[in-house]
Amino acid sequence: MNALYNYLLKLADDSLIMGQRLSEWCGEGPYLEEDIALVNVALDELGQANNFYQYASRIADNGTTEDDIAFLRYEPDYVNAHWVELPNGDYAQTVLKVYVFAVYQKLLYQALSESADEDLSAIAQKSLKEVKYHYTHASSWMNIFAQGTEESKKRLTNAIENIWEYTKGLFAKVEGESELSALNVVPNADELYQQFISITEKDFQEFGLEYPAKDHFMQPRSRTGYHTEYFGYILCELQYMQRAYPGCTW
Repeated sequence: MNALYNYLLKLADDSLIMGQRLSEWCGEGPYLEEDIALVNVALDELGQANNFYQYASRIADNGTTEDDIAFLRYEPDYVNAHWVELPNGDYAQTVLKVYVFAVYQKLLYQALSESADEDLSAIAQKSLKEVKYHYTHASSWMNIFAQGTEESKKRLTNAIENIWEYTKGLFAKVEGESELSALNVVPNADELYQQFISITEKDFQEFGLEYPAKDHFMQPRSRTGYHTEYFGYILCELQYMQRAYPGCTW
């Protein structure tokens, strides 16, 4: 399959698994308005995933639908970052997950809005409107936890210590991505990562949080088909309806 197809899977798989994870909070949020807000973030991610899968199915041009691609692949075929498959944990960890992913997607979609590929640019422009809200919402909660009580700040700092080592995996490349970058179809992931560091450093200073050390260990092997121990459980739940009732559509 061509490089653009691989890249579309990268985008779609991230959003699909992030949306699936966040949907676990449905009915479990700290209060009603926040429950609804977080579920809306999940729905946005699932919608983005569907758009990217639809485009991927057109490129594949082999009779597979977006539902086939989303729900009928095996674990090694998914190229999402490890970040999105990590457990929600407590609400502080969920807020951190949404914040980091929103910074990443905001940078990514801003760059993809200028893509030489018109279809990819159009999807990115639509998605950017959504992730700008995700970033604003998650940043507010990061500040609430950091500036709240001793307990709330402790929970957030514990979350940072527990999972920050997975952040760089968001910027891992898939096969053919460098060639697409050279053609101005997709941005340079290494440059995006440097922008990510600059933004999160500035935000952490405003939140009153200590930023992880520059030499902080980062987990390897995101987007290689190797997953965390949690991914198989997500996939079982995610694919149940499609495998039990073949032909289901979104």
